[in-house]
Amino acid sequence: MSVSEETLVSWSNGPSQTEMDKCGNAERAIRKAIDANEELSKLDISIFATGSYAVRTNVRQDSDVDVCLRYNSAWFAVYPEGTSMATFGHSDATVTFPVFKNKVGNALRQYFLDDNVTHGGKAFTIHANTYRIDTDVLPTFERRRYFQNPDRSFSYIAGVGFWTDQGLFIENYPQQTYDNGVSKNDATSRCYKRTIRILKRMRNKMQEDKIADADNIASFLIECLAWNTPVEVFHKATYTEVLRCLLIHVYGKTEKEEDCSKWAEVNGIKYLFHASQPWTREQARKFTVAVWNYIGLK
Repeated sequence: MSVSEETLVSWSNGPSQTEMDKCGNAERAIRKAIDANEELSKLDISIFATGSYAVRTNVRQDSDVDVCLRYNSAWFAVYPEGTSMATFGHSDATVTFPVFKNKVGNALRQYFLDDNVTHGGKAFTIHANTYRIDTDVLPTFERRRYFQNPDRSFSYIAGVGFWTDQGLFIENYPQQTYDNGVSKNDATSRCYKRTIRILKRMRNKMQEDKIADADNIASFLIECLAWNTPVEVFHKATYTEVLRCLLIHVYGKTEKEEDCSKWAEVNGIKYLFHASQPWTREQARKFTVAVWNYIGLK
């Protein structure tokens, strides 16, 4: 199959204003649900969108909202070698993570009613209606990575962390992801996020056409592959040329583990192809080949 430049231009566009309004409505509805709960409304909780909606790389007909509920009075910390929570005067939280997650689930079911809420391994899904789209609500604690400064004082990098129901700990850094994405988008004259949307739309179309190497390709993996592509690639005259150069770059760098071992997620903190990740460099490489062939590049 060959994909025209005109089609790529169309795919670079974000969702319609109606879809974006539904995204915003979903986020606001979660805030109302927490505010309506007598117990949770008294806690120090930050509520913010994450994922592709937050960084504006969501695409038409594929939009959902990820909303993070971060309890700020407890955190999962990583301390420098030779230190402990006692070094920083920290003590165990009065609210454990399972208890917090259970409280969030109860609040959501009370506000949206049981039939509209599904308890997943990571998050609670609030089902769509005519006013809002599907929303994944993720309860988290703050994640802190402490480090020692040259003057021997301590600082930390803040993110979010949570335990899945299956006992897997996951950490994310949404603010760093947002900031780095904005920086890259500015440096590429807005081409960075437009190219991500093109690749996501292409993946969706390839999945519809039963192309196996497009299966299980996460949206965030696509964003990370674009983020690890040099800025100059995004300054080509056409999207066809941008994709050609991006695919060549990713294909070449993922051939050997040592060539992409230092690649990071968009947040710049977590390694992209670490063993704990749900994807592999081989999977990413096969995807680039499938995209190349799908576009009809020579």
